[in-house]
Amino acid sequence: MNDRQLLRYSRHILLDEIGIDGQQRLVDARALIIGAGGLGSPAALYMASAGIGRITLADGDTVDLTNLQRQILHSEDRLGQPKVASGLAALQAINPEVQVEMVPHRLAGDALAALVAETDVVLDCSDNFATRHAVNRACVRHRKPLVSGAAIRFAGQLAVFDSRRRHSPCYNCLFPETGEVDEVRCAVMGVFAPLTGIIGTMQAAEALKLIAGAGEVTVGRLWLLDGLAMEWRSVRFGQDPECPVCADSTLN
Repeated sequence: MNDRQLLRYSRHILLDEIGIDGQQRLVDARALIIGAGGLGSPAALYMASAGIGRITLADGDTVDLTNLQRQILHSEDRLGQPKVASGLAALQAINPEVQVEMVPHRLAGDALAALVAETDVVLDCSDNFATRHAVNRACVRHRKPLVSGAAIRFAGQLAVFDSRRRHSPCYNCLFPETGEVDEVRCAVMGVFAPLTGIIGTMQAAEALKLIAGAGEVTVGRLWLLDGLAMEWRSVRFGQDPECPVCADSTLN
């Protein structure tokens, strides 16, 4: 790091758990953030401000007026722009040293696998189960840590999956793709604006800890937030021995 970076990130460097070595790992790292909406907005802003060297931001939507209630990456003067372009402007404004790659479409198939393969951590900030399961499969295949978040109405969820660890569960172990899960969207159910900030910020925190090697991440634990009561509870879970995604993998 140069002198300017040492000054910019000095409050991280002062932390014994991060220090110069940990901050250097952040500067050298690449993160893939899938979704530039309610969760992706705070996650991306904190990843950029913390000094992640390269951020790939993937989202196929454009900025809409209804987004601005919670999607703090965007602003009214960027209505109609692709969310990734709006996100690029916001991230460059907060930290011009960060390289931001825009992916202005929904990731799937080989394109998703290729991006996951070359990243250090994946933050799933999407809003649908099809994408979440596709991202999970790619992360298991390429042994990449995955930080998953969800928020609807006043309820939030956070979980970390790390297929580099022996017998570590994956997203499919927790929410089987064949299971009956109600697909709910903010457009019809609503979402409390600060809730997305809380969960998205926690996704950034877990991702930064993973990269810097600081503390313990919440692998094998689902965190649930009741935003009305402002109460947290956690549920422990393990690998499903019959999980079609990770149980038979030679990685475990």
